[in-house]
Amino acid sequence: MTGRQKLILTLLLGAQFMIAVDFSILNVALPVVGEGLGFSLNNLQWVATAFALTAAGFTLLFGRVADLFGRKRLFLGGMALLGASSALGGFATSPEMLLTARVLQGLATAAVTPAGLSLLTTAFKEGPLRDKALGLNGALMSAGFTAGAVLGGLLTDMLSWRWAFFVNVPVAALVLILAPSVITDARPTHRPRLDVPGAIAVTGGLLALVFGLTQAGAEGWGEPTTLGSLVAGAALLVAFWFIERRSASPLVPIGIMKRRSVLWGNVTGLIAFVTETSLVFLLTLYLQEVLDYSPLATGLAFGVLGIGTVLGGTLGGRAVGRFGTRTTIVAGGVVQALATLSLVALGSSGGWIWLLLAATFVGGVGNMLMIVGFMVTATSGLPDAEQGLATGLATMTQQVGITMGIPIMSAIATARMSSLGSTGPDAVLSGVAVAILVDSALVLLGALLAGLFLAPRRAGRTTT
Repeated sequence: MTGRQKLILTLLLGAQFMIAVDFSILNVALPVVGEGLGFSLNNLQWVATAFALTAAGFTLLFGRVADLFGRKRLFLGGMALLGASSALGGFATSPEMLLTARVLQGLATAAVTPAGLSLLTTAFKEGPLRDKALGLNGALMSAGFTAGAVLGGLLTDMLSWRWAFFVNVPVAALVLILAPSVITDARPTHRPRLDVPGAIAVTGGLLALVFGLTQAGAEGWGEPTTLGSLVAGAALLVAFWFIERRSASPLVPIGIMKRRSVLWGNVTGLIAFVTETSLVFLLTLYLQEVLDYSPLATGLAFGVLGIGTVLGGTLGGRAVGRFGTRTTIVAGGVVQALATLSLVALGSSGGWIWLLLAATFVGGVGNMLMIVGFMVTATSGLPDAEQGLATGLATMTQQVGITMGIPIMSAIATARMSSLGSTGPDAVLSGVAVAILVDSALVLLGALLAGLFLAPRRAGRTTT
């Protein structure tokens, strides 16, 4: 890489890392936030849900907007909004003020993530350098989720939960100062009309789907609100498909979804994010409810997972260049599945922490190989003019996967505990074990799908 490319990479990766931290930084601080601002226990979930709804719901729309109106412009606007909304959250004096800040943070995330990724993929031509850049991006994104939990615990214990918001402000300011003179972006020569009906359908569908999934985790899958939201989301997404087939300037051209690299790359990416995010949730239950760890100790235990993901991301670009995306995804999936399966053996004594640390480290490496392979696959073989769309689809897959995993695995673990008629440590351990077994099988399914449907890609070769 040239010196300029390294600086671009540092700026864009720093922004993406900060976005990833925001997903998890408040998780361990939620009870303290609730006490400080007067949230009821039932409404506390909205601190996370308000962010997830807007981040997932608007990502695809903003990814296409980046292609049509300028990626750099959207990236800088999103970073400015992120800094301002973080300051608003830090100064919040009421639940309403905090939730407004979280909604704005979600909108900023929906703008910055696909715009930043498309700037990354257009700054590095398809091949080894892009593979390496996407590998580092995936590593830092995944490490950011883990770092968020650790950082949130440290800031809450040592200072205040408000610093979980304030920490974003100087980073956003630094990016806004440096990025305008460093990042370049070609202006689109032709600007078609934005597909408004398609934008409304897909954004409404994703909002309803994510809302239904979060309600499933909080209230149960059989609740009318949950079922109604999921049905409405599915109906709007089906309507979106038909709108795009007839639109003169579709938000998502149907042809792009017919590419095996885009379709099956995003399917395997969805599985990778569903399984690893939900595994962190399940192991959090195990550490706190069975081994009686504190939130801070739990966050620190996941630091080993973070190290594994950084290593996997570092190796991922090289693996793709040497073995191809399909082999990288399949190998990563098999490694993650076997590491996850070993966690079924976890017991109730403190000595089992060593199995957890070893398995999460190895599984983190495997998961990151899957994610790097997915990102390279889903953005390969496409012109620069469609990179915002491709990265928007990939980012949407990531965020929906993060949202889907916890309610699905929570429902499985809860069903097992209900069948035992207990919520004690032994029942929690049994429920977690059953859910981990399902998680492992799902990873293996993702690896199998990649092996069957993804065409191999070597360095310098595109998928179709």
